[in-house]
Amino acid sequence: MGFATKWLEEKTLFPELFDDLPDRNTGIIVVIPAYDEPDITILLDSLALCTQPFCGSEVIVIVNSKENADRDAIENNRRCIDNIESWKKNNPGCFFRLFVFDAGTAPVKGWGVGLARKTGMDEAVRRLNTIGKPEGVIVCLDADCTVEKNYFAAIAECLLDKNKYSACSIYFEHPLTGRDLNEEIYEHIILYELHLRYFIWALKYSDFPYAFYTVGSAIAVKAYEYVRIGGMNRRQAGEDFYFVQKLVQTGGYFALNTTTVYPSPRESLRVPFGTGATISRMLKKEAKQHLTYNFNAFTDLKMFFGTAGNLFRCSKTVSEHYYSDLPAGLRTCISEDEWITKIEEINSNTSSYGSFIKRFFAWFNMFRTVKYLNSVHENIYPREPVGLSASRLLRAAGHKVSSESPVELLNYFRLLDKNA
Repeated sequence: MGFATKWLEEKTLFPELFDDLPDRNTGIIVVIPAYDEPDITILLDSLALCTQPFCGSEVIVIVNSKENADRDAIENNRRCIDNIESWKKNNPGCFFRLFVFDAGTAPVKGWGVGLARKTGMDEAVRRLNTIGKPEGVIVCLDADCTVEKNYFAAIAECLLDKNKYSACSIYFEHPLTGRDLNEEIYEHIILYELHLRYFIWALKYSDFPYAFYTVGSAIAVKAYEYVRIGGMNRRQAGEDFYFVQKLVQTGGYFALNTTTVYPSPRESLRVPFGTGATISRMLKKEAKQHLTYNFNAFTDLKMFFGTAGNLFRCSKTVSEHYYSDLPAGLRTCISEDEWITKIEEINSNTSSYGSFIKRFFAWFNMFRTVKYLNSVHENIYPREPVGLSASRLLRAAGHKVSSESPVELLNYFRLLDKNA
């Protein structure tokens, strides 16, 4: 029995999707959901230009459509499949094996990016299970991306070949200029990506231990870890966020910053949030600025997270005093009764300082942190222009930055990420 045989029997939605057996040396399988993507060969060309890694590689495309998909989208799905098949015939010497699954006729409801990713990633587990490769890497990518030339090689070197790591977020950059989209979209993507990077670096500044990007097209995980956390969820949006939150707390998660994924900055209404949806909303508002979390909210978190260790083996009286000293924003999203009960529970289930901290952040995790941030901006702090917040953060962290120019700040954060 393989490492995932029982899990596959219980958790997958489909039987084996492809008749061709995987090569024994397969170590990387890239999974790409595709909906309304007739130009997918741009991505395939980008992948084919990559340096061949030391292991075998596969690419699985899951072409899917929603129940209410319009005729144009369905026709573009057909064109996507035809274009993939033509590309395969025209590139017989490509170093990766390419498979496509047409989910348009599948008797499963609720198609969206989450279900498409799950279908492809489950199949990747099945194929790696067949050849006994629990350490094989499953990579999430999107059909509208391109990648840096060392994409496969970096994943093989930094994740597949490292026993201490089980999953990672991959460095990404949205194109900031080009001829494919109008200039306004590029202006907005600068603000949006700056918001993403400000958010993660503000969490790091506040001493939150699990500050990682959750971009769906830039995640990789080893097969055994994918199985261990229960696989990908079926959410039609935000599937990447929930998936990563399950991964980061198990240990072995890291940021792979030696290669780059280039997601498209185009607008889209396929899902209610994410890059495409945010760009669409920004275009409708015709706003030249993007409001983000007030930096004061993170300074409050820094005080909170930085002193949480003082609660280890503390008395109820100390816990009560600690709560009364919390910033008002934190007290609005945690009641005193919940606080005292939870701290007592964490202490009663931990015997060391390290295990206390781990359990504390398993409770006050990313979900609760985001809940706090949304709550505090309803009642206490106004949202700020992202350039202002990002500049405040960098200065507080000791960086000599005076500019509030979004593009200059974004390039500064990109450099920080690349060198992290």
